[in-house]
Amino acid sequence: MPLLPMRVLLDHAAEHGYGVGAFNVNNMEQIQAIMAAAQKTESPVIIQASRGARSYSQDNYLRHLMLAAAELYPAIPVAMHQDHGTSPEVCFSAIEQGFTSCMMDGSLLEDGKSPAPYSYNVETTRKVVEYAHRRGVTVEGELGTLGGIEDGHGAGLTGDEALAHLTDPAQAEQFVAETGVDALAVAIGTSHGAYKFKQRPTGEVLKIGIIKEIHRRLPNCHMVMHGSSSVPKELIDIINRYGGQIPETYGVPVEEIQEGIRNGVRKINVDTDNRLAITGAIRKVFAEKPAEFDPRSYLKPAREAMQRVCEERMIAFGQAGHAGGIKVVSLDDMARRYVTMGR
Repeated sequence: MPLLPMRVLLDHAAEHGYGVGAFNVNNMEQIQAIMAAAQKTESPVIIQASRGARSYSQDNYLRHLMLAAAELYPAIPVAMHQDHGTSPEVCFSAIEQGFTSCMMDGSLLEDGKSPAPYSYNVETTRKVVEYAHRRGVTVEGELGTLGGIEDGHGAGLTGDEALAHLTDPAQAEQFVAETGVDALAVAIGTSHGAYKFKQRPTGEVLKIGIIKEIHRRLPNCHMVMHGSSSVPKELIDIINRYGGQIPETYGVPVEEIQEGIRNGVRKINVDTDNRLAITGAIRKVFAEKPAEFDPRSYLKPAREAMQRVCEERMIAFGQAGHAGGIKVVSLDDMARRYVTMGR
């Protein structure tokens, strides 16, 4: 099956009431883990790369790894997504490299750190939408500013400062109308990275009510939850048992993500959980077999550990079993759809 526009996956998820995990990658083993999990659970999947990942792996390597994944798993619908594009040019380059979806994160300025004014966000996002839709490529925008930093991207907001930059539902309605985005990342109190919360988050810090209100105003809007790794204690414990020093931290509970899915969330970004799983598995091999030097001896269990996390998330998000229900839609087909939609 060819790589599909992400919009096709999100539309199917909305029709059938589930969410789709979007898993970040940097190398071959991560892609292999995601695809093995998708096949085992019969799940459609979004594989995404940040600017940092594209720089680390190089676009040509990444593109061919993704094409290999599509070739080896022809029954699995896959979208290839650029995560957190900081300028139209970053998004344009992703599209030229074969990405079938891109995120224009105009919530921050091009430095990827400074919160941007609303007018800037609309202008840059709309520019990407116009370019991408002519080519059948999906566009995700963001309104509001998430806490934390990921791959050098993020304003690093915490506490009350982060809460002051949450998504405004009325402005979200306006933003979607003015830009024509296919999906909207919303800020509800989540943050990038492993150190999200010092205690299990409650309604005081995780504002699921924002999602509910946006869904009420925009019932056909595909919302996205960033910073949504759950940071399982058992993964932290494995790392620390074998020499790590990660302090107590909490992520986004899976049941809160499921509540979001029931209210219009269709894409859920997961990165930290997979990093934790990989790191714990590698540390375990190094601790138990200090003479080991064959990369396959520690990358294979690392890949297996990540696959388990992906399988768990795919089942929890409800995407398991839906791979066979998604029809192939080419980028050209999608471009024609956008014309009929007036986008």
